[in-house]
Amino acid sequence: MKASYRWLLDLVPGLSMAPAALTEHLALRGAPVEDTVSPGASLGDVVIGKVLEAGPHPNADRLSLCTVDGGAGSVQVVCGAPNVKAGAWYPFAPVGSVLPGDFKIKKAKIRGEVSEGMLCSAKELRLGADHAGIMELHGDFEPGEAFVTALGLDDVTFDVEITANRGDLLSHVGLARELASAGDGRVELPGLPSVEAGALEYLRDAEVAESGGVSVSIEDPDLCPRYLGAVIRGVKVGPSPEWLQRRLRGAGARPINNVVDATNYIMLELGQPLHAFDLGKLRGDRIVVRRARKDETAFVTLDDEERTITSDMLMICDAERPVAIAGVMGGLHSEVDDATTDVLLECAWFDPKSVRATRRALVMSTDASYRFERGVDPEGLEFALERCARLIVAIAGGEIAEPVLDCAAREHEPAVVPLRLARIEHVLGVPFTAARVRELLDPLGFLLVGEDEEILRWRIPGFRALDVTREIDLIEEVARTHGYDAFPAELGPYRPGTVPDHPLFELEERLRGALVARGLFETQTPAFVPAGEGDVEVSNPLATTEPFMRSALLPSLLRRVSYNLARGNRDVRFFELGTSFRKAGPGEPPVEETHLAVALTGRRRPVHWSYEAEPLDVFDLKGLVQEAARQAYGPDAVVSVDDEGGAPYDPLSGFVVRHGDGRVLGRSGRVRDDAVDVPAWAGDIWGFELTLPAEPDPVPVRTHVPLPQFPAVERDLAVLVPHAVPAGDVLEAARAAAGSHLEEASMFDIYEGEGVPEGKRSIAFRFRFRDPARTLTDEQVDEAVEAVLKTLKETFDVQFRG
Repeated sequence: MKASYRWLLDLVPGLSMAPAALTEHLALRGAPVEDTVSPGASLGDVVIGKVLEAGPHPNADRLSLCTVDGGAGSVQVVCGAPNVKAGAWYPFAPVGSVLPGDFKIKKAKIRGEVSEGMLCSAKELRLGADHAGIMELHGDFEPGEAFVTALGLDDVTFDVEITANRGDLLSHVGLARELASAGDGRVELPGLPSVEAGALEYLRDAEVAESGGVSVSIEDPDLCPRYLGAVIRGVKVGPSPEWLQRRLRGAGARPINNVVDATNYIMLELGQPLHAFDLGKLRGDRIVVRRARKDETAFVTLDDEERTITSDMLMICDAERPVAIAGVMGGLHSEVDDATTDVLLECAWFDPKSVRATRRALVMSTDASYRFERGVDPEGLEFALERCARLIVAIAGGEIAEPVLDCAAREHEPAVVPLRLARIEHVLGVPFTAARVRELLDPLGFLLVGEDEEILRWRIPGFRALDVTREIDLIEEVARTHGYDAFPAELGPYRPGTVPDHPLFELEERLRGALVARGLFETQTPAFVPAGEGDVEVSNPLATTEPFMRSALLPSLLRRVSYNLARGNRDVRFFELGTSFRKAGPGEPPVEETHLAVALTGRRRPVHWSYEAEPLDVFDLKGLVQEAARQAYGPDAVVSVDDEGGAPYDPLSGFVVRHGDGRVLGRSGRVRDDAVDVPAWAGDIWGFELTLPAEPDPVPVRTHVPLPQFPAVERDLAVLVPHAVPAGDVLEAARAAAGSHLEEASMFDIYEGEGVPEGKRSIAFRFRFRDPARTLTDEQVDEAVEAVLKTLKETFDVQFRG
């Protein structure tokens, strides 16, 4: 949002902030200023020049020879514009001046005559679009007076960053509300010259509004709940007065003509986009708001570009054809030009989602669409229309042909939100009185409509209708206007909430903690993916190359791995917790599941001189899979070697996680070389993806267990195990057979080689036994060890080695 410093000062009586202080104030209110520029920054060399004489060039029919007083004496200037006349004032760039675009003015001989300077057009000064004639100035000036000062171009233009939910700040009035507390607490619109006061008469009709041969109707009230049209007859299109041009330039806009400038002025002032049609170019003197028909596929916009329109786009049409893309841009064939005498002024409210979809489909953005996408004030349409119509009459002449045509298919109903003082204190930690809350919210446009028992009822203004809908939103407004920096730095007493988090959220936090502790970084990739990575198609995708919702997270993670490897990062460890989507039955919404995906490659540990750098291998992957499965499903998850495999893994390279009932919950393995684009020097890439339960079992409440008072007894057992028997199965069977005194069992060694029969391997287990009430005897431990060996012999044909 481009905003003029002088304009803001005029809107807030008593405001005397310097530009730097104003910038800081807006930043504290949540609207930081990204940049500040001056519209006259590159025009410091230009002065006011008075043409003393103007006559034809002796050697050229289309040139004129002028004598110009630029404050340092009269000089001769050759000019190519037809509108130069003696006695008039113009911008003058003397020899040595530098104009925008680094254009230097030099003494030159043109068709045999010396020219010492240049009389400038608005386009050459980058102050407008008119290049046909020199920019004539009206007022009392002195030759040589600084052009920037004389025309008020010593303004400051702020480039304000506006969040998507604050469409009300896309206007000078919206920004002025945020500054009102630094003035006298109110915003006051400046009067317009020669504008008569008084409300206009309206012809209100829900279907067709018709008067004076002009009609307005709405065929799609869902996308356009209200449309106003004012007819102004007898206008004379020409340049805008200097004060209006100065306002527009201060806000970073270029003047075009008085009618268009009036609509831009109101849009910048109030945030309501308006559009002026040449009524003489509207066939049938009719406006119909409807979607494009199937045979209407091409439309030429004001920028002389042909756009491809579709039947889901809302159009403004006359009796025969579209004349504007609703909320985006008008059409070339209905624009206001120098021959226009009658104007139809449009002021409407369009559905933000529809405007955004149309704008994205057409790959274009305009000042109007930017505001309509974020929502304009449904309660301010009449005021904006009347102010614009009267401004057009004041600067372009003509007469408003009442009544104004008003099609209101659906009236706006303002919301009333209760605000509890106790709730404010509970959330912000600081008590607020009703008087203080009023002092903070009144300048923002909120209206107090009721108060009882420490509850204030606020009517939400139309310009905040899409943003403020709940009590917590009002509390945010209180905090923001009170000033976040004004709250005490000390943490006051508080009472923690008694409502526990959802078990799935708790599970996600446990998984994050476990994976981060292992050196992994969390990522967040978009849910939109190319064809082949999902079966749920998006009707209005953000990009044509990603029209589907993802059915798995791992492919997106692998793209990030490839991105890092391509930039020389050899050690990559990523995980993501996100939602996957897959098709359900006909007419049903897609099935959404929370997944955990991991992708890693590179070295197990950072490089150090004290040890060799070892690459990550299948056992690192297995540790992660087992940890994630245990956290998510506890003993119900079974991790085993994946005999089946599947994309994108190499066969027999990883593990499968199954539920106790046989359901496959996730797979892992080494990612195939053709599944990811990586450099030749890259090592193996390991990945896995696990579906998390929708309703995990809550974590048991932790209870205090005293430290053991009696010693533990440890026994190491080495057994010969056939290759076909997984070590994990042996360990689980041993744990089950060891009895109630077993405290811990783990595997600490695997050996194959001399002394071990072929087809077998020696696995060493360590068992720790303890009784919390007494010291165990050797007989008790021996009995448990014998039970383990017997079970392993009977179950797996395991032989005791030592």
